[in-house]
Amino acid sequence: MIRTLETCRAQVRRCSLCGNLDATDPCAICSDGSRDGASLCVVEEVEDLWAVERAGFFRGRYHVLGGRLSALDGIGPDELRIGEMLARVQAEGVQEVVLGLGATVEGQTTAHYLAERLQGLGVAVTGFGRGVPVGGELNFLDEGTLAAAYRARRPFA
Repeated sequence: MIRTLETCRAQVRRCSLCGNLDATDPCAICSDGSRDGASLCVVEEVEDLWAVERAGFFRGRYHVLGGRLSALDGIGPDELRIGEMLARVQAEGVQEVVLGLGATVEGQTTAHYLAERLQGLGVAVTGFGRGVPVGGELNFLDEGTLAAAYRARRPFA
C-alpha cells in the first residue's frame, strides 16, 4: 500500500492549464478535443471539479482557483489562480464563464469579485442556481435557501 501511495505521489501532478490533478499535463479533461472551449466552469477546488464532472451536465473546460477569498484566513486574490483564469478567458476565446462556487459567504464574495474582474471582457458570466433541491421538502429548508429559491423563480412551464 505504501508503494502505491508513493507511485501516485510521484505520478500525479497539477494540470498547468486548469489546476486539476492527473498523471498527465495537460490533464485528460483539458486534452479532450470534444470539450466545448467556449465554456469555462470556475470552481474552488479539484473536488468541486469532479463533483460537476460526475453530474455529467457540463461539457466545457474547467479552472480550479485553489480556494476562495477569505479575509479572516488571509486569502486574497493573489493567493488564488485568478490571473491565470483571466488570461485563459482572453487567450482561449471563452464566451461564458460559469461561476461554480459554493453558496457560502466566502464563495459568493469570490464570485462577485470574479464577476467584476470579468466585466468588459465580452463574456457572459453565469452561476449555478440556488434554491430547493430536487426531492426537497419546504419544511426542512432553512430561510436562506427558501429566499434564494424565491429570488430565482421562473415561469412554470
